[in-house]
Amino acid sequence: MSVSASSAPTAATPPVLEARGVTKVFGGLTAVDGVDLEVGEREIVGLIGPNGAGKTTFFNCLTGMETPTSGRISYRGRTLSGKPHRVTESGLARTFQNIRLFPNMTALENVLVGRHCRTSQGVLSALGRGPRYRREEADGRARAHELLQFVGMDRHAETLARNLPYGDQRRLEIARALATDPGLLLLDEPTAGMNPQETASAMQLVRRIREQGLAIVVIEHDMRFIFSLCDRVAVLVQGQKLVEGTATEVQQDPRVVEAYLGKPVDGG
Repeated sequence: MSVSASSAPTAATPPVLEARGVTKVFGGLTAVDGVDLEVGEREIVGLIGPNGAGKTTFFNCLTGMETPTSGRISYRGRTLSGKPHRVTESGLARTFQNIRLFPNMTALENVLVGRHCRTSQGVLSALGRGPRYRREEADGRARAHELLQFVGMDRHAETLARNLPYGDQRRLEIARALATDPGLLLLDEPTAGMNPQETASAMQLVRRIREQGLAIVVIEHDMRFIFSLCDRVAVLVQGQKLVEGTATEVQQDPRVVEAYLGKPVDGG
C-alpha cells in the first residue's frame, strides 16, 4: 500500500509562490533548466531528486542567493528582487542543508537575529535606547521565546547553539526562519542526520507550521517523510522537472521509478 499524502487545501486562491522558467547556468553547466513551480496557500510541496539534480540551486534562486540566468519568480503576485534580505522582507524564509547557526550565540540570540528584518528602529534610536526601542526589544524577546516554545526548545533558550544536540539545532534553525514572519517557508533537508524519532517529530512540526497559515516547500531525501507529508511532489532530474503530482502519482510514474526511486515506496 502506498504512503498517502496529507490532504491539500481546496480554496481556489492565487499562488503564494510562482516560478516560471527558472534557469541557472554556471559557466557551461546548466544546474536548473526551465523549472516551473507553484505553491498555494497553506500547501506543502516536496522537491525531490538525485544528488546534483539542482534542488538546492533552485532554492538559492528562489531566495536571492543566486540570480537566475533567466525566468521569473513572484511571491503573492509581486516579482522578487535578487537580494536575499529583500526576499526575506517580502515573506520568504529558509533553512539550509548544512546548519548555519551562530554557534557562540544562545538559542534565544539566534532567534532574535531572525527578528532583525522586522525591526523598525534605526541607529539613533538604538543608541539612545528610548522607549520605542525598549518596547520593540521586549516584544522581540517575547516573540523569540514564543517561537522557541513552539518548536519545543524554550528550556534551551540560554544554551549556546554549539552545545545543542543535532536535532535541536535543526529545530532552532526553523525557529530562526519563523522569526522573520514568513508566508512561505523553504526547508532544505530538515531531517538530514536525524534518527526515526527525531524525523517523526520534525514531520509533526512541519504540519503545525502549516496550521499557522504558512505554505511550505521542502527538499528531502527521506521518501517516507516526503510522501507522508506533502500535498504535491515535484521531481528534479539533471536540473529539469521530470514530473509533478500527488504522492501516489509520483510513486507510480515509471519515469520516477526508473530515474530515482528504483521501485514504488511501500507503506507496509
